[in-house]
Amino acid sequence: MKKRIVCSVAMTMALVFATSCSSKQAEEVQAPETTSTVESITILNIKSEVYPQMMTLADEYQKQTGIAVNVLGVDAGVDAQATLKGYYLSDQMPDIIACESAGFSNWEGLLVDLSDQEWAGRTDASYIDDTYGTLGFPYTTEAIGLAYNADILSKAGIDPASITGPDSMRKAFETIDSKKSELGITAVIGYSAEPDNLGWSCGNHIFGAYLDSGLARTDTTYIDKLNDGGSIDDARFSDFAKMIALFNEYSDPAILTAGTYDEQLTGFASGKYAFITQGSWIGASLTGDKSDAYSEAGNFEIGMIPYCYQEGMDTILTSAPSWWAVPKEGQVDAALDFLQWCSEDSAQKILVEQAGFVSPFKDCNYVASDPFAPVISEYISSGKTSSWHWMEMPEGLGQNGFSFAFCDFAKGDLDEESFLKEIKKIASGWYANL
Repeated sequence: MKKRIVCSVAMTMALVFATSCSSKQAEEVQAPETTSTVESITILNIKSEVYPQMMTLADEYQKQTGIAVNVLGVDAGVDAQATLKGYYLSDQMPDIIACESAGFSNWEGLLVDLSDQEWAGRTDASYIDDTYGTLGFPYTTEAIGLAYNADILSKAGIDPASITGPDSMRKAFETIDSKKSELGITAVIGYSAEPDNLGWSCGNHIFGAYLDSGLARTDTTYIDKLNDGGSIDDARFSDFAKMIALFNEYSDPAILTAGTYDEQLTGFASGKYAFITQGSWIGASLTGDKSDAYSEAGNFEIGMIPYCYQEGMDTILTSAPSWWAVPKEGQVDAALDFLQWCSEDSAQKILVEQAGFVSPFKDCNYVASDPFAPVISEYISSGKTSSWHWMEMPEGLGQNGFSFAFCDFAKGDLDEESFLKEIKKIASGWYANL
């Protein structure tokens, strides 16, 4: 990792800090007697949509321990890392910070190794750095897999558990396609390879299935090959390409190469597609801005199967979208105590049932109301998850590179063999220019 503290943001971020502190600090209440010399800690919350729930979490911690938790917020659309750099430069670093995967590179050598914490043995979603150890505490998890409308599959007579590889996947697609009229659907799958606005979907998330599907979470075989100059495994990618060809064949042609995320999601929420190539994050939209369409479609049960382009691949890809970390210069012991508490029952109840998070902890007793939560929790508790190593690709390679090959493949400009060649060409060229 490389530490990059950008001094030019100092003045702007000082203003952000002043605004955040004045409007978003936890209300102080009378603390019970405690032997701790620490009266309060500060945490940065980068998920503005759950700020009220974070305040509830802080209040409960103070009730139980007597230690106040001041919650600093980052509004939607604000660069969280720039905000943190402003705190750092003004000597106001929170005791607990929040980082996405790429954000850890800004704090090389400045964060506490959490490897020895009790909670670390109860989750597979910690952020682990090869040099500095376990740096990130996971507070929620998201999943990548082939999401499906369980009602449509049931009406078509398909057991999703029977889809275990390329042959059974093709058979399921063909069966559903033959019954489109009676099922009242537009297409078997809502898949879009539009590169300009949806490049992150194919280039990162779906390509991530090539890197990790079916592998143990610690298996870095294919990301290591990729990061060694852009090498692609021909046999594995050829099998992956066959699955993408299946998606091209059975997707809604209206969105295949020119669709938008909103169109893709609306089609699935409305019950027009049996499958969709989006991850668990769409659950919030199904119960939020797409709730009317979802309700009219019967609030159908949602499931997720692995991207099983090789027989027996039985894992979905899961990861925390961001993590909490502890700077060495803060109130370390008090911060560690808070994180430990957040992994335990009373905090998990708030984070899951009120904030709607999918717990990354295997022993969590709560399931969120999000339609994806039960299936993700089952995969996690069963140990059937792979990691998100696409986050370790060079910045932009997936979204601004690979995505265009997916689009050309969907347009018919490439066949399976030339799709592989184009991916290899983009990869090798990208690494050569780093």
